[in-house]
Amino acid sequence: MTRVQWAAIVATLVLWQRGLAAEPGEVSFFKDVLPILRAKNCTGCHQPAKRGGEYVMTEFASLLKGGESGEAAVVPGKPEKSHLIAQITAKDGKADMPKEAKPLSEAEVATIRRWIELGAKDDTPASNRPQYDAEHPPIYMAPPVLKSIEYSPQGDLLAVSGYHEVLLHKVDGSGLVARLVGQSERIESARFSPDGKLLAVSGGSPGRFGELQIWDVEKREMKLSIMIGYDTCYGASWSPNGKMVAVGCPDNTLRAFDPETGKQVLFSGAHNDWVLDTTFSVNSDHLISVSRDMSMKLIEVKTERFIDNLTSITPGALKGGLIAVDRHPTKDELLCGGSDGAPKIFKMVRTEARKIGDNANLLKEFAAMPGRVFGVAYNQDGSHIAAGSSSDGTGEVRVYNAADGAVVWKSEVPEGGIFTVDFSPDGKTVAAGGFDGDVRIYDAADGKLIKRFTPVEVSGKQVAAR
Repeated sequence: MTRVQWAAIVATLVLWQRGLAAEPGEVSFFKDVLPILRAKNCTGCHQPAKRGGEYVMTEFASLLKGGESGEAAVVPGKPEKSHLIAQITAKDGKADMPKEAKPLSEAEVATIRRWIELGAKDDTPASNRPQYDAEHPPIYMAPPVLKSIEYSPQGDLLAVSGYHEVLLHKVDGSGLVARLVGQSERIESARFSPDGKLLAVSGGSPGRFGELQIWDVEKREMKLSIMIGYDTCYGASWSPNGKMVAVGCPDNTLRAFDPETGKQVLFSGAHNDWVLDTTFSVNSDHLISVSRDMSMKLIEVKTERFIDNLTSITPGALKGGLIAVDRHPTKDELLCGGSDGAPKIFKMVRTEARKIGDNANLLKEFAAMPGRVFGVAYNQDGSHIAAGSSSDGTGEVRVYNAADGAVVWKSEVPEGGIFTVDFSPDGKTVAAGGFDGDVRIYDAADGKLIKRFTPVEVSGKQVAAR
């Protein structure tokens, strides 16, 4: 036995003792097989919200049963009679599944085969078993923390993040229109496509998987589920031409996908910490991202090349990470907010030579809000900005005049922090949400609270609008 082989055995034994690996000689479904199915996006294409081939892999009994072929996908103890093995085994470098993707490696197929040989046991902890789908949506004992609110381009819907779902509401808060239930327990952002026909949803389950969902808004159907890494994804955004959706990831990467095929079309590792929000340039040729590493970065889409740090990289110039970003409706100017509480506008293209200590792309800094700014938004013509913040258990919503930086109005929210804001397409209202789970609709001109409502039923009773 070589030293390398011995080291591998020792490492496995250590992981087993810590409960992070199956016993030597055994294969765990939860720890060994399920991560493969997620990494290869098998569970994304075969789930209750998207039943590829009428095969569902996120529920164990359905995983064994199989799909429309009528053949048993998994026959415990008999891999040679298990249709799943035939589907994932490559011949001449190609396999039937994953469809139009790189086949599983020989080692991955061997792991699944060994699991079937050993009886195909389900060792998934009860807390990790799928619980929700369209027929069995979440039941709330308390309102969910709202991380995302967005008006549809037509101004007829309000997409609100929930637990395992996005809730589509009428914009006046008068009723729930649809519940888009998926795998991700945490929904970090829900963004309408430029034409309003699709909805991109970023989220995931912390420590297990990240996910980008693409929904058909009219049909209430999931078109794509793309599994990304092993933790929650953030800050989805559409390119203005509708051909790309970007997300930020906690592995410090920035990615973009084709919303029709799910193919990854951009990858960047320029950041040094979690990427929390993204937006595209007016012409869809550049992608902008903000991160906990206290920087806003510019990436060229065509080449996937890092172009510039739009914020100052001088130590101490920024006090804390950046959390949210939005682009001016018609100009390549970027509004961002973060840990220092002061919303700022930066130009996208540097026109001055870089100098040590400069912050030349900064166009405007607004008066600081209490705590951290978690959400920012431009109105429809770029004349005003909205921002939401959180500080020591309270929140605040503000609207500023973009030209002179004057505070038009502000509203304190003592019930908890504000994590998301958006202007209606006509610019007449501002929607905000946060820790207490309520949606607040304000008059954009004077800050008057027009409507406050809880977007979910709590303990079986709809909370009345206030």
